[in-house]
Amino acid sequence: MQTSSQEAATTQEPIVSLPEEQARRAGIYSILAALLRAAPEQPLLDHLGGLDVAGGDNGNELLLSLSMLSLACGDFDPRSIASEYHDLFIGIGRGELVPYGSWYQTGYLMEKPLSELRDDLKRLGFARDESHKEPEDHVAALFEIMEMLILDAVPVEQQAAFYDAHVGSWCSKFLADLANAQGATFYRSVARFGSAFCDLESRYLGMNA
Repeated sequence: MQTSSQEAATTQEPIVSLPEEQARRAGIYSILAALLRAAPEQPLLDHLGGLDVAGGDNGNELLLSLSMLSLACGDFDPRSIASEYHDLFIGIGRGELVPYGSWYQTGYLMEKPLSELRDDLKRLGFARDESHKEPEDHVAALFEIMEMLILDAVPVEQQAAFYDAHVGSWCSKFLADLANAQGATFYRSVARFGSAFCDLESRYLGMNA
């Protein structure tokens, strides 16, 4: 496997036919990665805005948050979202948030958590694309990796170990910060959906690892 995009992940075709539950998990990781990797363009907004989300009114937080994200995708235009994304994650010098695992775990970039992540990626068969300069611990890159682990039918025990070490250890705090960021409007709906999914994912992996 070879990484691409932020950390750079290129998804291969699944090596086996995935059960519906696993395909759904991979699809949600893909959506979150796309929204956090860069400001979404109109085709992605149209796709998410056109989702028929049933069950969002029965107390299911994941479906409710997906319904709210779908509505937000219909309410915001790409230009306003791009401006918001820039202010949140890029800024002048830096954005309001720093979406990297090392930052959230140590307060600094390029620290020990990144080194440990690189070791685990190597063991899992990921090779870094040197044309991409972003560190591998960007939140979107980690979601892409989780997607690929599911698509490649990596045993759930290995998925859980990777998630606990490199995603669950900090991502909930990042998503909470995103939900409360001063510059967040569209991305509040992304944060709520991501938080609901990560809560569910933590329980799922904990029960099945």
